[in-house]
Order: sequence, then structure tokens, then C-alpha cells
Amino acid sequence: MAMFIFSKIVVLLLNPGVWLFALLAVGTLLLWTRWRRIGRRILTATCLIVVIPTVLPLGIVMIGALEDRFPTVRRIDGSVDGIVVLGGAVKQVVTQYRNQPSLTDGAERMTEFVALAKRYPAARLVFSGGSGLVGHPDVKETDTARLFFDQLGLDTSRVIFEGESRNTHENALFSHRLARPGPGERWVLVTSAMHMPRSVGVFRKVGWKPLPYPVDYVTYGAAQRRFGFDMLSGLASFGLALREWTALAAYRLLGRTDTFFPAPQR
Repeated sequence: MAMFIFSKIVVLLLNPGVWLFALLAVGTLLLWTRWRRIGRRILTATCLIVVIPTVLPLGIVMIGALEDRFPTVRRIDGSVDGIVVLGGAVKQVVTQYRNQPSLTDGAERMTEFVALAKRYPAARLVFSGGSGLVGHPDVKETDTARLFFDQLGLDTSRVIFEGESRNTHENALFSHRLARPGPGERWVLVTSAMHMPRSVGVFRKVGWKPLPYPVDYVTYGAAQRRFGFDMLSGLASFGLALREWTALAAYRLLGRTDTFFPAPQR
């Protein structure tokens, strides 16, 4: 639990909005003291920090490197023994309150999983997602997933719902224990393209080597990598990229993956 709480604190601190607000607050306060020169320097540095991801496509380039690590799957040749999808694409608290499935921007994880499940009716299915919310640990993603799958006509009795995981490492570990994939079985792993390198690394570490099936793309090539001026979008994309690249480094340091930047196997 301590590690989980610590990870949430780190995620909060990796939000550019948090430390930009802190810098602005400290700089402004110092302007009204004898350290006003330091305050001016802090505010000047803060403006420069804001300008870089606002004008330069820094976040997009960082996200693009993650999303391009594994190729988009156009067609799966051969049989499929199982399909596992990672959580993170539902708003379980909103769903509980409204009694209607509510999805995040990563909804493609859910819709592609349903499409694959119908395409391979004999495949075993796993949805992995508990609650990564500190304030709502008992509100599980599995409840939203079950409701969503049922409304889309997917037989939920086919699905193994893993509802105890709180992060990607536990997704892989707990799903492997429940699914018990046999030697030679071919499983498909569905998650966001940006999240795929870390997910693949963790799954391989627990002894599971699924076929990566990235979805939920954010970038679309060179046309997006150009100068512009969109502060909110620039800071948001930079924050997402910074969080994922930091998570890759942390997972490698913690021994949860064997390599910093997992790649397709040849």
C-alpha cells in the first residue's frame, strides 16, 4: 500500500500544472518581499517552461515514440487462444453514480476488445482492472466493464474479470494467475498504444508473451509535429508523455521489466 500511495504522489508531481502553479505562486509571493529579484527570475523561468511545450511539439514527439514502438495490427493471422484487455478506459465512479457506462478517452480498449471477442468466439477473455483511485478503492473497473460488455451484447460469462489490480504490474501478475495461459497458447494483449511498451515488458516479465494489439492512438505522423500555439494541449500531451516515460524508467529500476524500452520480438 505504501508503494501504491507513493506512486500516486509521484504521478501528481509529474503533472506540469502542479509545479507550474507552485512556481507561479512562489514567484508572485517573492515579488512582495525583499527577494523580489529571485521572484522575477522564477516567473521568467516559468514563462519559458510554459512556452517550450506550447510552441514546440515536445509532448507529441515523446508520445509518438511510444506509440510507434509496436506496429498497428491490421490483421491477425492464425488462431487466437485468448484476449486480455487492460483497464484504465472507464470512469467507474461516474458509472456507479449515473448507472450508465462512462468511458475515458481510451474507450478504444473496450470497443476493440468486444470486436475481437466476437471475431474469435472460442477465445478465452480477460478484463483486468480493479481500482487505482485512492479515494474510491472499493469502486472497481470490473463493474463498469461488465455493464458495458453486456450492453454491447458480449456474453459476460465468457469473460474472466480480474478486479484487484491497481497498476500495470498487477494487471499482468493477477491476470496471469487467473488465466493460467498454457505453453504455446496465443494470447492478444489490448491496451493503449502509448501504454503498450511498458505493458509488454511487464507481461514478459511474469512469463507471458502475448501478441501486442495497440489501440487508442493520439498521434498521426509528421503533420502533427509542427510549431503551433496551444498551451492547454501542449502541456497536456507533455504531461502524458512525461508520466509514461517516467513509469518506464521506474518499472525498469524496480525490476518489473527486463528492459527500459521493450521492443517487438523478432
